[in-house]
Amino acid sequence: MSRTATDRVSDVADGLDWAKGGGLLPAIVQHWGTGEVLMLGYMNVEALAETRRSGRATFFSRSRQRLWTKGESSGHFLDVKAIRIDCDRDTLLVSAQPRGPACHLGSSSCFGDDTRPPLAFLAELDELIATRAAERPDGSYTTRLFEAGIRRIAQKVGEEGVETALAAVVQDDDALLGEAADLVYHLTVLLRARGKSLADVADVLAQRHAGA
Repeated sequence: MSRTATDRVSDVADGLDWAKGGGLLPAIVQHWGTGEVLMLGYMNVEALAETRRSGRATFFSRSRQRLWTKGESSGHFLDVKAIRIDCDRDTLLVSAQPRGPACHLGSSSCFGDDTRPPLAFLAELDELIATRAAERPDGSYTTRLFEAGIRRIAQKVGEEGVETALAAVVQDDDALLGEAADLVYHLTVLLRARGKSLADVADVLAQRHAGA
């Protein structure tokens, strides 16, 4: 967990309303990148302290009456990026990067696989392309693009942009959506080739919106 997030929780932990839930606070875990709600657990003072210390989401098991770190058996840890506290100071929102399915049944979320926000896959795609950039697995089209260099990637973005524009004028909706998907994918690769991400583009759009 980042220093800023750790300090923020440390500064206010003593003011949390532990009494309301008998020493336990509900902790909602949200995917750091996509916003998907992954699970609900409960933390006591010790679990929150261990989460802050280790950077991995740790809870208090009401059935086993002990602390447990998510992933301690499966290896599917939740790497904590930030913790926020609600207005009543009796609920925690934990933003985390999962290392595998959050649910013991194998789904990405304990609430099922259809809980992602509509645009969440764009964050997953961006993360996957970043992984391809770092690992360069054999046989991957994305790997071939990165190895071809930024000029080739930029050329592909230009080609896909033209094809998208043409589809909008002379083809049906399915063709337009297909070309738009190709454009977004290649644009994401281009951004990653320059060390940037779709999140950086979203930040620019948000800043423009705030100034509008």
